[in-house]
Amino acid sequence: MAVEDLPALGIGTYENTDYEVCANSVETALNAGYRHVDTAEGYDNEAAVGDGIVTSGVDREDVFLATKVSPDNLAYDDVLDHARASIDRLGVETLDLLYVHWPIRAYDREGTLAAFDELYDDGLIRNVGLSNFTPELLEDAIETLDAPLFAHQVECHPLFQQDELRAMAREHGHHLVAYTPLAKGDVTDVPELVDIAEKHDATPAQVALSWLLSKESVSAIPKSATPEHIRENFGALEVTLDDEDVSRIDDIDREKRYVDFEEAPWN
Repeated sequence: MAVEDLPALGIGTYENTDYEVCANSVETALNAGYRHVDTAEGYDNEAAVGDGIVTSGVDREDVFLATKVSPDNLAYDDVLDHARASIDRLGVETLDLLYVHWPIRAYDREGTLAAFDELYDDGLIRNVGLSNFTPELLEDAIETLDAPLFAHQVECHPLFQQDELRAMAREHGHHLVAYTPLAKGDVTDVPELVDIAEKHDATPAQVALSWLLSKESVSAIPKSATPEHIRENFGALEVTLDDEDVSRIDDIDREKRYVDFEEAPWN
């Protein structure tokens, strides 16, 4: 897989901590057609994710694999050590994408990003990513990095549309990767999504994902450990929204952030 390629739909693994369940869900996803797998050292499941990739039988070079360095491990030397530890746990030689998970605690713009640049230059990571950055922090990081920013991962869904960060992704030429794309299941109760789903003989979850994928530079990583939901989510790729559908979702006049805590950079 070329390093510039990012499959539009990936499988998220947050809270998927049972080893067998996690490995099976990754295997199920890859066999269903997913080619983008997202994890993090903080999820405590990297070894299981690696096993799921192996048991799927899908060639490693066909899988876009991303993980993240936890906020306590973002000092320069720690980034280098923890990135290598993630590579070992995942059982791979290189990472397709490595993120700064949160710009908090040990995050130091100069030191942290210098380590990411070094990993990139050494070929241990093919792409550099950031996650949960505010627009201001994102601008600062882009200016500091020598390596090109490949992706910024943030919460994004029809109830939290991230207009500014999506515009920045278009402006700077990086991907916005949407986590919690189903608003923790609440998309099933949004009347606009329910109506559009009925129109397309789809589910509200598929409509929410299709709306995200209709946006320039946006990918999504719904998480699930349930084979039926994993396959259902992948079916979003077969749902084509028309301009009226997209505009109707664009105009949803609600905004709710589901992932929030006192230490988050926007607080």
